[in-house]
Amino acid sequence: MNLGLEKYSCLDEVLALQVPFLLPLYVERGRRKRDEVQRHREYRQKIISNYQPLNRELYAMHPSTFFVPSFIKAISDNTEESFRSIMSEPSPGVFTFEMLQPQFCNLLLSEVENFEKWVNDAKFRIMRPNTMNKYGAVLDDFGLETMLDKLMDGFVRPISKVFFPEVGGSTLDSHHGFVVEYGKDRDVDLGFHVDDSEVTLNVCLGKQFSGGELFFRGTRCDKHVNTGSQSEEIFDYSHVPGGAVLHRGRHRHGARATTSGHRINLLLWCRSSVFREMKKYQKDFSNWCGECLREKKERQRLSIASAKSELLRKDGESTA
Repeated sequence: MNLGLEKYSCLDEVLALQVPFLLPLYVERGRRKRDEVQRHREYRQKIISNYQPLNRELYAMHPSTFFVPSFIKAISDNTEESFRSIMSEPSPGVFTFEMLQPQFCNLLLSEVENFEKWVNDAKFRIMRPNTMNKYGAVLDDFGLETMLDKLMDGFVRPISKVFFPEVGGSTLDSHHGFVVEYGKDRDVDLGFHVDDSEVTLNVCLGKQFSGGELFFRGTRCDKHVNTGSQSEEIFDYSHVPGGAVLHRGRHRHGARATTSGHRINLLLWCRSSVFREMKKYQKDFSNWCGECLREKKERQRLSIASAKSELLRKDGESTA
């Protein structure tokens, strides 16, 4: 196919030709993004200006009343040993530990109920946490953003720096915080998916429920997100109120049906703008994608087998 580019002496000249056509597209995309951000800012400000919090102590970070003592001590010591002393890793890259005090769980549950009552009374249409959950609320939207920022900066990032450095664990700089609700009159289950995060914190707040187990199926990059799972990647986790699960956002997972009662979980999707920018220029993700690693090992195995075969052939020729 002849594009008629032979007369241009360098790539810069070709690119220069594209600028008049591409620039309006980029300008329009940028304008739409700015408009979207502005609309969300106005939406959030409208909520914060009108909603009256029930438990104002939730809106600032109070570690001694939020977290169990063992978690506070591990964060204070800030070593891999201290973190591992309170954690289990029942499946590669899935860390579970006791985190929240019952009092905090109850306060946050009552705050969410109060917010939902205000939404219904005011007939205010709210944005749901994501495209998959029809129930729940974005905590950042009604004033908890600052507290959740401190949760990420002071508590999630130190752990992620140790256990998830390959996906930007040390450079987490933004979050999306929300609660999800499951039950017969709420979302029942959640399909197989990955999160829009580098690191996800998932903590059960309560209440009484049966079912709702998380199922994990291995970490994958975009290219391999729909590939099969290895036996060691298959893991199911049963929620316990106050108990936390920490995992990579690209760790494929879902939630089984909550068969009775009402389950509410706090989710904090932690993101790294540095990692996201660097990922654009990478092709090999074998340091965190299970399938990339499997393919890399297979290439190495074939290369070694080929080298051995060649050596044996040459050795045979020399002794003939």
